[in-house]
Amino acid sequence: MLTLIAFVLALGVLIAVHEYGHYRVAVACGVKVLRFSIGFGKTLYRWQPKGSATEFVIGAFPVGGYVKMLDEREAPVSGQERHLAYNTQPLRSRAAIVAAGPLANLLLAALLYAVVNWTGVQLPVPILASPEAGSAAERAGLIGGERVQRAGFDGGQTQEIQSFEDLRWFLTRGALEGRDVRLLVLGPKNAVPGEVVLKLAGMDASEANADLFRKIGLLGPFSRPVVGQVMPGGAAEKAGLRDGDLVRQVGAVPVVDGQQLRQLIRASVLNRQSVPAVWKISRAGVELEVNVKPEPRQEGGLMVGKIGAYVGAMPEQVLVRYGALDGLWRGMTRTWEVSVLTLRMMGKMLVGEASLKNLSGPLTIADYAGKSASMGLTQYLLFLALISVSLGVLNLLPLPVLDGGHLMYYLWEGVTGKPVSDAWMESLQRGGVAILFLLMSIALFNDITRLLG
Repeated sequence: MLTLIAFVLALGVLIAVHEYGHYRVAVACGVKVLRFSIGFGKTLYRWQPKGSATEFVIGAFPVGGYVKMLDEREAPVSGQERHLAYNTQPLRSRAAIVAAGPLANLLLAALLYAVVNWTGVQLPVPILASPEAGSAAERAGLIGGERVQRAGFDGGQTQEIQSFEDLRWFLTRGALEGRDVRLLVLGPKNAVPGEVVLKLAGMDASEANADLFRKIGLLGPFSRPVVGQVMPGGAAEKAGLRDGDLVRQVGAVPVVDGQQLRQLIRASVLNRQSVPAVWKISRAGVELEVNVKPEPRQEGGLMVGKIGAYVGAMPEQVLVRYGALDGLWRGMTRTWEVSVLTLRMMGKMLVGEASLKNLSGPLTIADYAGKSASMGLTQYLLFLALISVSLGVLNLLPLPVLDGGHLMYYLWEGVTGKPVSDAWMESLQRGGVAILFLLMSIALFNDITRLLG
């Protein structure tokens, strides 16, 4: 139920803001708006403010919306109202009305990011976990326990890193944009920060998923190698492990953090059989040894070890909060960065450099809506901001059925002095519908594959 409510609320807000952008600019340009609708199908609620020419409607299916304006191309217009019709407006006004919807979504995203910046959010401290074997982080010389103080792209200026999420964003952009990332880190025993360069420029980053961060080598922040939530009947309980046990060593390997311990557990399967090991642990200040035999489990086509317990303590948290101007500026900057990254990924998918698996449809969005809502208001606002950016960028694409397609028509009209002919427009509209249907089909297929996987 929470997933459904969060999904419908997200759609309603994003669609309302998008259509309000069109509506507000249309009214400002002197165009008569006949109907403002959120959703399609059977009308659930309608009202018309006193003295307003616009009827406001909420439809049964909140999968879109529209602003119906007075237009001679759709119905006869009296001579007295011809100056209020959309099609009689100058080119700059028509272009502004069309662009206002996507821009409203981008402004909403910037505001949502700013609200999160102003209210503050608890995030993991940017202390690195043990890197994955053979990863870019391991090749750069990282061992785990380093605290990242600043980060930047190679050849550019560095920025202060306040949380692990800040670092994750830099890594995501670096990998997807093919740029090396420079880190200034303070080691566990160092007093002076050292510089580390993660070579991400040549990385094959066709998808933004967990495998990408495995290649980078930094799956998560540092966490103490503590055992928690031991499940009845699992390998951990059979070995005598208890909640709060601190793991010092697995076999002959000293354990640094929870990430390394998880890797050792996963790798404890040979020829589909689990390999037992002696664990050295600390329990209430007492050093103990226990024999642990993880259970082999199928995961993503591989056999990995599991112990039936939560591994790793909660990472250290820090409250990240910004002032009024700084928070707003960072919100605008993040909106711009996400927009550019979205366009880059779309371009890479178009030329085959990125996987079409990155496309997500309504099922994945609904799933993320429910998960983010269950994590609290802050995470839900961040989810709304991300989807709002995606909606704004998508609608600005030069696809005939989208706002960007209409702007493409107006660009042609501005250059040639003549509008696109009805025959050409009809053909382009049919092609645009076909492309959009294909993209929606791929996104829905990806949704179903993720859910079944």
